[in-house]
Amino acid sequence: MAKEKLTKAEKSWIVYDVGNSALVLLATSVIPIYFKSLADGPSLVAWSYAETVASLVIALLMPVLGSIADMRGMKKKFVLATVLMGVVATVGMGLPTDPMPFLVVYVISSVMLNTSIVFYDALLVDATTDERMDEVSSQGYAWGYIGSCVPFIACLGIILGRPFGISMRLAMQISFIITAAWWLVFTIPMMRNVEQTHYKPVEDHPIHKAVGGIGATMKKIWADRTLRNYMIAYFFYIDGVHTIIKLSTSYGSDLGIDGTQLVLALLVTQFVAFPSAIAYGKLGRKFGTRQMIMVGIAGYSFITLFAAFFLHSAAEFWFLAIMVGLFQGGIQALSRSQFGKLCPKKHANEYFGFFDIFGKYAAIMGTFIVGTMTALTGNGSLGVFSILVLFIIGFVIMARLPQATREQ
Repeated sequence: MAKEKLTKAEKSWIVYDVGNSALVLLATSVIPIYFKSLADGPSLVAWSYAETVASLVIALLMPVLGSIADMRGMKKKFVLATVLMGVVATVGMGLPTDPMPFLVVYVISSVMLNTSIVFYDALLVDATTDERMDEVSSQGYAWGYIGSCVPFIACLGIILGRPFGISMRLAMQISFIITAAWWLVFTIPMMRNVEQTHYKPVEDHPIHKAVGGIGATMKKIWADRTLRNYMIAYFFYIDGVHTIIKLSTSYGSDLGIDGTQLVLALLVTQFVAFPSAIAYGKLGRKFGTRQMIMVGIAGYSFITLFAAFFLHSAAEFWFLAIMVGLFQGGIQALSRSQFGKLCPKKHANEYFGFFDIFGKYAAIMGTFIVGTMTALTGNGSLGVFSILVLFIIGFVIMARLPQATREQ
């Protein structure tokens, strides 16, 4: 059977990942290093707790906002609102010179970014069909990885090259502006070409009803054994994935690895992740989404052990970056598409809100564990090793799910 071409709506949905991934890449590479320079000392504990606060805010907001966004015509309005506030906060990160005000602005930017991505994820069910969801979701991550490199390389050139003798602070201010503008521009196609086809009727007193409906939605999720167990498994393994993504640069910096080496290695991750994410989408369709997710969990278990016990030099960090690239996009893309197939389409935002509470952007547990273990023991390696338990639990629960997980 000939491969179907991507529709205009699918392409427009995919390119939003190109836009938001620029800030994701900056936040996982350059920003922690810049914060360390403001903090003038070890930064892993403070950065871990800042990420925990941002994730907790998202977890508290999304069930209510998600329920409202499921109403007719509301999804794209919520995307636009969070993008605009996020763009302002991203530019605003260039203003503070003290660590604590910087963390506050960063948390606001992170909350807006990741909240917009929840609404974006929920639009997947409107942009494509169940049969094409694995491929479209994987294409989103893939092009997000490669597309985000364009503004990132420009920012890196400014930060490392310091043209005209500009200061580091001005270089970072310019980088924040470039990243914010890139994010905003690539939001436009989705706003124009993706329509919300699955929705529930507009209701009176939506906030009151959304709050009241949280319990009912939780009961529906709990009553669906397959969906319930999938979300519990996801809660554990993806929390570990995002903990590694968020803390890798800060951890490497505390180990004394040169900041330039850290950033360049993470750039390599993007290039490796591009073909890997596309391949994952094809392998998921051939061998099963659940099976390929389990492969990804096993891969991240190895990554955790390597980071905890063998990561000491820049060369080892480069190896780790390549390993992350092989699994990162695939496990995220297939987890998103699998959930999109399992959840009721008319309540996609509401369900995706809970989905993200259970781990995707609410990496509360992993960052807290790393920060606390590091603070108690004074050993970052033990902090990293402690998150292995998240992958083990996720793998065991995932392995016990029935083969027929409504993949078609």
